[in-house]
Amino acid sequence: MLETRGLTRTFGDVTAVDGVDLSVPAGTLTGFVGGNGAGKTTTMRMVMGILRPTAGEVLWQGRPATPADRARFGYMPEERGLYPKQPLLRQLVYLGRLHGLTAAAATAAATEHLERFGLADRAGDKLESLSLGNQQRVQIAAALLATPSALVLDEPFSGLDPEAVDAMADLLREHAARGVPVLFSSHQLDLVERLCDSLVVLSRGRVVAAGTTDELRHRGRVRHRLVVDGDAGWVRDVDGVSVLDVDGGTAVLELLAHDAADRVLREALARGSVRELSPLVPSLSEIYREVTA
Repeated sequence: MLETRGLTRTFGDVTAVDGVDLSVPAGTLTGFVGGNGAGKTTTMRMVMGILRPTAGEVLWQGRPATPADRARFGYMPEERGLYPKQPLLRQLVYLGRLHGLTAAAATAAATEHLERFGLADRAGDKLESLSLGNQQRVQIAAALLATPSALVLDEPFSGLDPEAVDAMADLLREHAARGVPVLFSSHQLDLVERLCDSLVVLSRGRVVAAGTTDELRHRGRVRHRLVVDGDAGWVRDVDGVSVLDVDGGTAVLELLAHDAADRVLREALARGSVRELSPLVPSLSEIYREVTA
């Protein structure tokens, strides 16, 4: 498990990260979301040991993370760090050797990842000759090729086309399936919702929500939609119901009493047909807007 406890970083009078507690269990994909300037990149840099925390600590397997531990983490920084004038395969092999792979193992791993991303025929080309999206694919391959014990990825899906997004998602699931904790940031909330087992929402340097998607969806009162024939304005008079909106035969409700749904249904059936009474499951975008408001 990869964890942070009370992780804090100040720059002069500015507190960029303020007491962040997060947990990335083994074998899970954890999405790290927040607006620009929320503190995601600073947090990830402290996890990797690039920045020293002002306070707090990073834990690996329940103990303070060491440089040796971090050397086995796969990291993709926000600012891409590959060599633009070096051929793809040569520099991936070089980076694999820095992670302790033999030349043969590094070559095999680099070749496999280039094939996975559809770049095998570009292995001898210089990085600068590739499109930005393909450069992003190579950067991802660099983070993954040394069989990392944990993955910390800053906006790994940025600039990728749908085919590359699917290939990347498959790779992350494969690493998670072998027990690797995966933490990645993204502004693509629909993608985070589709991929992640859990998520952490950061705002102004602080964690404002954390948990599984289901936990976050049910953190407040569950809203319901009622659809009936005719006007639904009568629902305002039902005890134990808070009416948020009525538009013709459709109403959005909060059921405040345990038997409120029964009361609503009885009254609705007495007046005609009931087309729908169902919970409204908020999207991740709606949850995000609510917790960061």
